[in-house]
Amino acid sequence: MTYNIFRFSAIAFFCIALNSCKYYSFTGADTGNAETYQVNFFQNNAPLIEPGIDRLFTLQLQDLIQNQTKLGQETSGADLIYEGEIVQYYVAPMTATSDNRAAQNRLTIAINVRYYNTLEPEKDFEQKFSFYFDYDANSQLVGPIKDEAINEIFTRISQDVFNASLTNW
Repeated sequence: MTYNIFRFSAIAFFCIALNSCKYYSFTGADTGNAETYQVNFFQNNAPLIEPGIDRLFTLQLQDLIQNQTKLGQETSGADLIYEGEIVQYYVAPMTATSDNRAAQNRLTIAINVRYYNTLEPEKDFEQKFSFYFDYDANSQLVGPIKDEAINEIFTRISQDVFNASLTNW
């Protein structure tokens, strides 16, 4: 009799524990009752166009949501919808040397994001996210330096978008 009570208690505990994982995520994501997400193409509308970064950002945001939630990706009609455009891409000198030359340059990228939660419209927002990467002024923003800069900027911006839309921190 005692063995049956212990067995029933153990089974009940595991069922409750497994069911509670639906509501908790180690990333802090709160998807509510949403089951699907959609990331529309983020067109590059910046005055200075860098080819391919629109596709890179779109894919990076899709990958982040896919890897940190249990949501399924859709191409239309999803519960959570992300869309927007790249609005700034520019390089500016940051620090100067004693002979008034730039010692460091800064690449800045800004992205305007519109987020729609079709299940909870009060969570909808439109917000501009930006980040930067500093590099030595004697270096050209090409090849590995450009790849590292864009990857670091997009990693930060996509995480900021994720946090703004799916966490309550």
